[in-house]
Amino acid sequence: MNSHEILKQSIDKVGVKAVAASMNLSPAMVYKWCEPKESPDDGGALNPLDRLVQLYDVTHDVAPAEWLCQKTNGFRVDNPRKGGQKRKIMLDSTQTIVKEFSHLLQAVSESYSNDNKIDFEEAKRIRKEWEALKVVAESFVISCEEGLEG
Repeated sequence: MNSHEILKQSIDKVGVKAVAASMNLSPAMVYKWCEPKESPDDGGALNPLDRLVQLYDVTHDVAPAEWLCQKTNGFRVDNPRKGGQKRKIMLDSTQTIVKEFSHLLQAVSESYSNDNKIDFEEAKRIRKEWEALKVVAESFVISCEEGLEG
């Protein structure tokens, strides 16, 4: 789905006028976001989604996308690169997931056993282990979707 289609679908739920008023924009600007843009030279303003992609293309920094995911109670995980890589067999993949989950549980246990609470630095370590587990799990699921080789 294209960015303008996503925006139109989202904006249609509450209406252009409500979005425009809430964001202190003209309804014309919001309507423009919902129209297809054949090229960057079409004139007018890029929609917010296209601007986010443009910012990434310039900076190669995923922090703005990660921030947006956090603001919407979600998270962002890199997809593993497809093609050109040897796939692990099922046993290796599941062992890696169990290992990463073990690292997460170890971080939680060590944090809590120190003083029966988890402080900010300990929470950061737990977050780091959780993010690593999500990446491994996503890689596993994508490998399953593509068909594992033995």
